[in-house]
Amino acid sequence: MKQIRLAIAGMGNCASALIQGIEYYKKMKSNDPDRSLGLMHRSLGGYTPDHIKIVAAFDIDKRKVGKSVNEAIFSKPNCTKVFYKKTGRIPVKVLMGNVLDGISSHMDGYPEDRRFIVAKRKPADVVKILKETGADILLNYLPVGSEKATTFYAEACLKSGVSLVNCIPVFIVSDKAWSKRFEERGIPVIGDDIKSQVGATIIHRCLTKLFEDRGVKMNRTYQLNVGGNTDFLNMMNHTRLKMKKISKTESVQSQLHKPLDYENIHIGPSDYIPWLNDNKVCFIRMEGSGFGNMPLHLELRLSVEDSPNSSGVVIDAIRCCKLARDRKTGGPIVSASAYFMKHPPEQFSDDIARSMVEDFIQTKKNR
Repeated sequence: MKQIRLAIAGMGNCASALIQGIEYYKKMKSNDPDRSLGLMHRSLGGYTPDHIKIVAAFDIDKRKVGKSVNEAIFSKPNCTKVFYKKTGRIPVKVLMGNVLDGISSHMDGYPEDRRFIVAKRKPADVVKILKETGADILLNYLPVGSEKATTFYAEACLKSGVSLVNCIPVFIVSDKAWSKRFEERGIPVIGDDIKSQVGATIIHRCLTKLFEDRGVKMNRTYQLNVGGNTDFLNMMNHTRLKMKKISKTESVQSQLHKPLDYENIHIGPSDYIPWLNDNKVCFIRMEGSGFGNMPLHLELRLSVEDSPNSSGVVIDAIRCCKLARDRKTGGPIVSASAYFMKHPPEQFSDDIARSMVEDFIQTKKNR
């Protein structure tokens, strides 16, 4: 049976939601009317969720390191909703990763069940593990702002021949120097910074494109996000937000013929509210000028479970990356990156990017 052998760096809420989802869809029978519910593709290039196998996992928290994957994903400080606990035993133990800049020191002032607690263990040899387990893809789920840690895992992918799906806003796939190195090695990669299935960025982008297409001039806009998971706590240290704000802002700006001036656009995480847990609440305001220069104001509130919302996209990104490996296509997969990620090597409108992805899946285009 063909497999997609997946390694994961960071066993937080996003990993928990993804793994729950993989097992949830695996148990669906062929005649179950809900077997495709929540998926953009039940089968993608012949690959279904059944083909994804976790072969390696890395984390730095003492409540997860040394545990089996199925135990670790339900360990603190994870707080995403449990929608499928019958994952069964996944016979892979979580190994100690390299801490580097993966943890912000400001977390020390928060309760232990809300923050990371570093395990006192020697880091695993990531390159060796990736080779020994026969991993196809490494999924980067590290905290926002983990620039050194992300480049460490990117180097490990280059040394081991493993593909990278970079879900966080550290610019690897969208960086020309990094992407060239992966292309020269013939290793396909997808990134950077995952879009959610129906999240703040995709909605903001689509509404911005709607303003443009319908002849409404965008004058100013903001997007404010609050949540109570570890990611939002991590982002309370604003020094870790530089790339996140760039990624989200450029994603929206890319849908405008003329980008807004700095003072007229504000996009980014805004606050940490513990009792929200993994629920993310987004507020978007858009101010425009329509026919006859008449004002048009739009306000929107979105509430969504953050981690499962991104998993519906990640599961397609993983399968597209495996298709590229099967076809021996190296470097950034432009179509998948443009549709699945906020900060791809090249921006397109989402309708065009979706068409590009469908062409890629149907083998009409290699990238």
